[in-house]
Amino acid sequence: MELVLSNVGKRYRFDWIFRQLDFHFHENRKYAILGPNGSGKSTLMKVLSGHLTPSKGKISFKSDAKLLLADHVYRRLSYAAPYIDLIEELTLEEAIQFHLRFKKMRNNLDLQGLLDILQFKKARKKEIRFFSSGMKQRLKLVLAICSDTELLLLDEPTTNLDKQGFDWYQGLINEYTSDRLVIVASNVEMDYHFCDEHLNILDYKQKVKK
Repeated sequence: MELVLSNVGKRYRFDWIFRQLDFHFHENRKYAILGPNGSGKSTLMKVLSGHLTPSKGKISFKSDAKLLLADHVYRRLSYAAPYIDLIEELTLEEAIQFHLRFKKMRNNLDLQGLLDILQFKKARKKEIRFFSSGMKQRLKLVLAICSDTELLLLDEPTTNLDKQGFDWYQGLINEYTSDRLVIVASNVEMDYHFCDEHLNILDYKQKVKK
């Protein structure tokens, strides 16, 4: 998949979060969206994912050089972010099984394979509401990174992870992100050090009043 942004901008009331953004995210490459906290990285990620509509401009999604309809994009992307909630009333096993109803996994991973990657030996029947913040983040990352999607969006992926979690995240990236378009939003270098190109949101951040 590839994304083409043409004069894209997003504003709230009179404040432009970013504007005049022309950028081409090429297929099978890895990009980092950079900028300090509060600069608009997450807003851009929400726009790229379809959670938010641009205030101005156009985003085109293409696969095999063919334009994709919006209804078909969601099947081809996966997304992990601190502000995307899990269904906390489900057990770990139920949450994975629910996800598998909608997305296929890379390398033909099944329920047991995902449980093995997570390394939660005693949490299979545990409700997610009783998970630590680090456990919840690992689950979000596994469901996104291991999904067989052409586009992978990761916003602040190592939030709530310890040193062991950083290493575990790097292993997932190495194993499951080949032949995909990957976009990472972060100001932590360890999150995006593998990315080929950088986009600094401050280059497109302007405020105007009209």
